[in-house]
Amino acid sequence: MPAPRHAFVTGSAGFIGFHLSRLLLAQGWTVTGYDGMSDYYDVALKRARHAILLQHEGFTAHEAQIEDAATLEAAVTAARPDVIIHLAAQAGVRYSIDNPRVYVTANLEGTFNLMEAALKVRPAHLLMASTSSVYGANTQMPYAETDKCDTQMSFYAATKKANEAMAHAWAHIHGLPTTMFRFFTVYGPWGRPDMALFKFTKAILNGDPIDIYNHGEMYRDFTYVEDLVRGISLLMDAPPPSPGADVPAIDGDSLSPVAPWRVVNIGNSNKVKLLDFVDAIEAATGRRAERNYMEIQQGDVPATWANAELLRALTGYAPQTGIAEGVGAFVDWYRDYYRV
Repeated sequence: MPAPRHAFVTGSAGFIGFHLSRLLLAQGWTVTGYDGMSDYYDVALKRARHAILLQHEGFTAHEAQIEDAATLEAAVTAARPDVIIHLAAQAGVRYSIDNPRVYVTANLEGTFNLMEAALKVRPAHLLMASTSSVYGANTQMPYAETDKCDTQMSFYAATKKANEAMAHAWAHIHGLPTTMFRFFTVYGPWGRPDMALFKFTKAILNGDPIDIYNHGEMYRDFTYVEDLVRGISLLMDAPPPSPGADVPAIDGDSLSPVAPWRVVNIGNSNKVKLLDFVDAIEAATGRRAERNYMEIQQGDVPATWANAELLRALTGYAPQTGIAEGVGAFVDWYRDYYRV
């Protein structure tokens, strides 16, 4: 019987990293997690996620910042993973307006440290998180990976676009197969407290008003977290080929002509109005929200919508969980976790 494959996951105590690690463990992988437990939001929530993963004998964890190059390199070298999935980052569009420096250290310096560490073990595939925010001021939708992305509207998005460029150069110079994936408004159980679904659910259950920006004229491609990590797990077995490799061409492929590198959207491919999302939360909680309509926030974009055909072509998979089901699952988790 072959030994289980080994994955190194940064941000393993985070929302997406937790779900991905849990999925991989269920699939028979061994997983080394790495997370700095930053206090951007409730650390107790992160520790609760890690505690669940640590119940599995195939999971080990390191608690350190990705800015700590020596510790990160030592952890990667000891693990010698088959695949590295880099999810650790400073998230948040609005937080990046007031605290841009932390995005430089976490998203630029930290990602560089991870890429350097990857060279020590040369995994079969390096996968790194990007965001739909890189599409910025683009108005032609649905967004395709081959669209030009030069008009980011937040510093967070700018650092993620820089990560894509850094990874491309690294893949070209070192021949390391690298996939960047762009997330589209991920939601679901164990989500982050700074995200709309969490904030809206908490406020509605507490009887507090909710702030709805751009007077509700906001559209998002809401992607359920279990659909997202399923897409990541399938992409792990689809590393981009080296330039000149004899492989079938894929329509709309973002594969680089000079590096084993591509970028892939992971989205539900279904643009949903924010007010319909709020309606789904009201239905799941059984309560009406007091709505406070406001102007759009600086750095935000009015709409996102993914073309996910490349994901389907590479993996045969497409996210499909609807918002009623996904929101319902989150509200059930929230009530249970916070005993509401």
